[in-house]
Amino acid sequence: MAQRIIIMGAAGRDFHNFNVYFRDNPAYEVVAFTATQIPYIENRRYPAELAGPRYPAGIPILAESELERLVRDERIDTAVFSYSDVTYDHVMHVSARVMAAGANFMLLGPQQTMLPSTKPVVAICASRTGAGKSQTSRAVVRVLRELGQRVVSVRHPMPYGNLVA
Repeated sequence: MAQRIIIMGAAGRDFHNFNVYFRDNPAYEVVAFTATQIPYIENRRYPAELAGPRYPAGIPILAESELERLVRDERIDTAVFSYSDVTYDHVMHVSARVMAAGANFMLLGPQQTMLPSTKPVVAICASRTGAGKSQTSRAVVRVLRELGQRVVSVRHPMPYGNLVA
């Protein structure tokens, strides 16, 4: 029987983690995403077109403030923490909430979440939102193209507007 999962996120890495690890994995059933940090994302759905054939109705996006009730009422086995820009203390506080409600707590590592590539990769990273990753990425792409390189830019899904578009 598949483990029942909640993916806790902020409408970015959580969607990426779903797409690369859970979407086609029959060992898991993703029951819901929980949302924090991004206003007005809760009470929407991760679209069926992106969720794949195992989720024909899509996946609900619910408020993280409902976490304990969701763990109990939806018989959740594991909550997967999938957002950033928080302190260690925050992560541990959330893990305590999850475990006190009766579920396991999971963090996915790079082996489960990195996209494979047969080409050289330049990763633009930062410790927080708003640090300038987009601007830096555009500058790096411009320089590489000026050097005659073929460049592809990849980023995780973002919650703004229509997720399917």
